[in-house]
Amino acid sequence: MIDAPETTVPLFDLSAMNAEVNASIEDGWKRILETQRFIGGPQVERFEMEWADYCGTEQAVGVANGTDAIELTLRALGIGPGDEVILPANSFTATAEAIVMAGATPRFVDVDPLSLLLTPETIAPAISNGTAAIIAVHLYGHMADMSAILDLASTKGLVVIEDAAQAHGATWDGRKAASFGHAGCFSFYPGKNLGAYGDAGAVVTDDVALAARIRSLSNHGRSTSSKYAHDSAGRNSRLDALQAVVLSTKLPHLDGWNEARRQAIAVYADCLAERAGLLVPTAEQSRSVYHQNVIRVPDRGRVQGELLQRNIQTDIHYPTPLHFMSFYSHHAESLPVAEIAANEVLSLPLFPSITPRQIARVCSDLGEVLGDV
Repeated sequence: MIDAPETTVPLFDLSAMNAEVNASIEDGWKRILETQRFIGGPQVERFEMEWADYCGTEQAVGVANGTDAIELTLRALGIGPGDEVILPANSFTATAEAIVMAGATPRFVDVDPLSLLLTPETIAPAISNGTAAIIAVHLYGHMADMSAILDLASTKGLVVIEDAAQAHGATWDGRKAASFGHAGCFSFYPGKNLGAYGDAGAVVTDDVALAARIRSLSNHGRSTSSKYAHDSAGRNSRLDALQAVVLSTKLPHLDGWNEARRQAIAVYADCLAERAGLLVPTAEQSRSVYHQNVIRVPDRGRVQGELLQRNIQTDIHYPTPLHFMSFYSHHAESLPVAEIAANEVLSLPLFPSITPRQIARVCSDLGEVLGDV
């Protein structure tokens, strides 16, 4: 008799979260169908107010996606051709892409060898006369040290933007991600901790005038004085009402889902306690939301392949440092921490409904695959 293959442990599973909210979302969508207000309207305004309140900021502007959130923020701040924007080399390509689309130049820097996040020490050597802004990326749900980064930026007169696409609800010293810088940018891609049922994004800020400029740019540069007046060459990047309903419905569940992630990480930490340094650590001041559960392993390709043979799904965030991508080849400087990490990082299964049994299986199989390494 041949044993049946073990059930796959998925990297991520949306089904349980969505099952909690689908009925309410369907009710909200029915109301939109009745009113036919698909663009803008009360649903979008409601989510913007709720998201600003959640993040602890004065303003929130819904946009089409997280990439647009960064680009529109840069443009609204007047950052473009001739300006350099500092960012970590180990982010998703969208962070750099938004800088390029705004007409500015990405200036890639290295990261802390333990946290894999930006620090003042990695930023400072890259600041030049052309530097206009710093984009602090909160990677894997862990927040960078925003207090220290802001202190450095203030001495140099630099704008700070938070890429909080992986940090919905994360805090540093009790203060929410995206509430520190001049603006904070979010993606609500379906796999995010707060995910839409499609693409969506937002910018949060305490600067009312900045929010107004972003709102105008995201709506074809439209003036507040008339729907037929356009103050600038904007673009079409609006949060639609259907996605706003999804986000408003999910938002009350976000803290609970984030806490479930933290509890899962605690189980992982116990299971992997004998392998010190395997998990990417967080700072004491950081309360992570664990968008990803990232470990660092040698011989990653073999480890990932053998885990897949055991029906354990994994992923890599991210395998190629941004300065190694062909279209950023002008950046010749070596960034050793990001380069080494790109060959070692591996994301293990993590989602709010993951069970202790699933985690124990992942850890057991991982231990067997790693052996004495």
